[in-house]
Amino acid sequence: MNAPIEDYALISDLETAAMVGRDGSVDWLCLPRFDSPACLAALLGTEDNGRWRLAPVSGGKCTRRSYRADTLVLDSVWETATGTVRVTDLMPPRADVPCIVRLVEGLSGTVEVRSELRLRFHQGRVVPWVRDAGHCTVAVAGPDAVWLGGDGPVRDRREGDATVWEFTVTAGRRLGLTLGWTPSHRPAPPSPMSVPAETAVKETVDFWRRWVAKCRYHGPWREAVVRSLITLKALTYAPTGAIVAAPTTSLPGALGGGRNWDHRFCWLRDSTRTLSCLLRSGYRDEAAAWLDWLVRTVAGDPADLQTVYGVKGQRLLPETEAPWLPGYEGSRPVRFGTSAVDCFQLDVYGEVMDTLWLSLRAGISMPAHVWELVESLMGFLMRHWREPDQGPWQVGGPRRQFVHSKVMAWVAADRAVRMGELLGRNGSAGEWRAMRDEVHRQVCREGWDAGRWSFVQSYGASGLDASALLIPRVGFLPGRDERVRGTVRALGRLRQGGFLPRYGEENAGPGRPDVGEGTFVTCSLWYADALAATGLRRQAREVFEQVLGIRNDVGLLAEQWDPDSGRQLGNAPKAFSHIALVETAFGLSAEPTWGRRGRRTPT
Repeated sequence: MNAPIEDYALISDLETAAMVGRDGSVDWLCLPRFDSPACLAALLGTEDNGRWRLAPVSGGKCTRRSYRADTLVLDSVWETATGTVRVTDLMPPRADVPCIVRLVEGLSGTVEVRSELRLRFHQGRVVPWVRDAGHCTVAVAGPDAVWLGGDGPVRDRREGDATVWEFTVTAGRRLGLTLGWTPSHRPAPPSPMSVPAETAVKETVDFWRRWVAKCRYHGPWREAVVRSLITLKALTYAPTGAIVAAPTTSLPGALGGGRNWDHRFCWLRDSTRTLSCLLRSGYRDEAAAWLDWLVRTVAGDPADLQTVYGVKGQRLLPETEAPWLPGYEGSRPVRFGTSAVDCFQLDVYGEVMDTLWLSLRAGISMPAHVWELVESLMGFLMRHWREPDQGPWQVGGPRRQFVHSKVMAWVAADRAVRMGELLGRNGSAGEWRAMRDEVHRQVCREGWDAGRWSFVQSYGASGLDASALLIPRVGFLPGRDERVRGTVRALGRLRQGGFLPRYGEENAGPGRPDVGEGTFVTCSLWYADALAATGLRRQAREVFEQVLGIRNDVGLLAEQWDPDSGRQLGNAPKAFSHIALVETAFGLSAEPTWGRRGRRTPT
């Protein structure tokens, strides 16, 4: 059995990330980028698919662990029968090549410690050639070389395909191990290997605390907000400003099922809320970098706008399967790459336009070529907004007239009009206003079910969809509108153990068994936002606090939560879950805009 998803903590160098279990094992690592092939893949299989375990010889999970305050530096402590030892795990922000630093420190008594490294390149499949290289061990396979070195004496030996180091730690003794990657044609170990582990720890702690010091949030949930912002920063690909949806692939939405997707890419659907989260939190540089990535990536023919792109803006992300990996708790197939690039989803046009409007309103300038992009996107959308699409969840079956897709088409037209007014570019404003009004009338007529007194998932259907909770947030209707309040009440009845699924079971697509998947963390946070928008702020806070309660011991959230088993599901940590957490915390910390009776109250 694999360890529970919530057993894992994240470390990152802002270009890739590793997942560290409570047993001291690094079970997931892709080098040199988030979307590179994995060289440690036990997360999706067994130790034979690659892991690096560093823990007392006696084994077992750590007694306790935590991130150092305001950092991504992880401390894990084992209390054994003979003594206590601490392992500190981190990835220094990258200057040259990626590396993992693991510092072992004796706290009391005497502890025998074992480091066992099993590298498996090419997605946990290829056993490398391992050799001694002076003060390091180097493992080579094809284009990749991984170097392992230490800053103290150890007993080094080979056990089959594993490199094993064993050593004794007494109180006050410290020993650092560093694993670094280079292209295999480079003959020397990477320069970070020569940096003492204690120096790397200090510099990395300083880096994160300087970054956190810029955070603007000082409300009642600061610890949770800061942890979420650090996680979001950790999922940023620094060279381009892109932010991956998660650092993992194929962690299942339903255990043992086939809903296993690769989330190591960038979804346009996250763009507006990502930018809003960063700007509200005081991270303008990161927001500008994300916007720059977005504009570069979507430039071109608007008919070719994709749902998802690579961290460098890549359009081709071919989906393959890895039959040699048994999958997390037998959840197969394991997938790398994504077929989502081929989906037609109208809502992404609204997300892009909303992001551009938000950045302009925040004072970020809009060059002429970006305005040309606005006009190009709107030209396409005006011709195609009436067409059915695959909706925000990419459900199976034929395309439908999804309500959320139409609402986001309205958002696109609304934001284009607003940008034109602000910039004095009103050449097409009349056409855009006409489209905006037509979309609004159509959604209110075709997307409303008077019998259920709620907006539904698609025209002519009766099933509900959590995306309707965004209607007041995007400004389509105010929270005081009775149709919004009815929709919030109706969706509240879908909750499972207090948490909200994406939609009711009647909406599951053919060929895509959704039964057994968890509730979506983001949907529960949308529900809290919508409750607050309708004036039910006390209930909104209760829902928010319930979400905070399902974070793991180091404050991380996966994509989903199974209230029956009390387990996290899906890829982890999920950027969108943490973005939504920050946005909800800001919303609930502010003074209300509308009272229960629809009267405006002071802000």
